[in-house]
Amino acid sequence: MLTLRKSSDRGYADHGWLKSFHSFSFAGYYDPEHMGFGNLRVINEDRIAPGTGFGTHGHRDMEIISYVLSGAIGHKDSIGNGASIPPGDVQRMSAGSGIQHSEFNHATDATTHFLQIWIEPNVKGIPPGYEQKTFDASEKRGALRLVASHDGAGGSVTLHADARLYAGLFDGDESAVLALDPRRKSYVQLVRGQLQVNGQALQAGDAAQLEGESRLELSGGEDAEVLVFDLAA
Repeated sequence: MLTLRKSSDRGYADHGWLKSFHSFSFAGYYDPEHMGFGNLRVINEDRIAPGTGFGTHGHRDMEIISYVLSGAIGHKDSIGNGASIPPGDVQRMSAGSGIQHSEFNHATDATTHFLQIWIEPNVKGIPPGYEQKTFDASEKRGALRLVASHDGAGGSVTLHADARLYAGLFDGDESAVLALDPRRKSYVQLVRGQLQVNGQALQAGDAAQLEGESRLELSGGEDAEVLVFDLAA
């Protein structure tokens, strides 16, 4: 079964310096029908104005992934990491027993556009951790590149969660097929362009929730960038 979640049905918050779409209940947006999907808890599509950002704040027991679409995020945390996250990089922060961090757009003339993703861990109270890797566009062109997984397979960042995350770029005749375990859940988030997901047309910001499916087919892309989650049910 495929269930379409339209971009326009997401929660939205405009804080001036931050404009954010919420796929699932988050902060002031509450929808009991959309509290998460499997162990995927948060997908926030954020746009941070130049020279602004999230001040230091804390998290516990959550796997947090940042995926930048344009601009860059300046990251700093309480375990000694300081980094810039540009498009093409995937950052994983394991909050574990507790971590403080900040995220800032240091540019004076460009908005940072990124996805903040939370996945529930399969182990709690671990020491907090950090990992960041670059995945070239050529690895995602016309394919689904594994960028995060529970075992770090294929050079992906390692999640302390029963989940796998793929990223792909599709245009024209490019297509990809991914075998699915029908006992698990899959979530497809289209972050840019247009794309057919098992024959269903998605526009930028749309998502497809898949349950009981054994195959995912992506085709008919128009400047499409997509994230695909394989999730615990």
